[in-house]
Amino acid sequence: MIEVRKKERESSENLIRRFSRRVQQSGVLMRARKSRFKLEEKSKMEKRKGAMYKEKVKKMVDKLKKMGKFDDESFKNTKKKLIK
Repeated sequence: MIEVRKKERESSENLIRRFSRRVQQSGVLMRARKSRFKLEEKSKMEKRKGAMYKEKVKKMVDKLKKMGKFDDESFKNTKKKLIK
């Protein structure tokens, strides 16, 4: 925890400036920003399931393109079928 005490005849602006400098030098903000958006790694099984799902979607899209029925709505419907 960072603590800054006001000196004699020190303005509040200078106190805030000293505090913010101490915070930057300590690296507290950098650690907080790094951990804020850190994502957990996927397990091996989750990676496999994701890859298998992408492969199925790709096959369905290729099939729809060959039949000439590929559009946004049919694509959404096929994705819904694959999820179930």
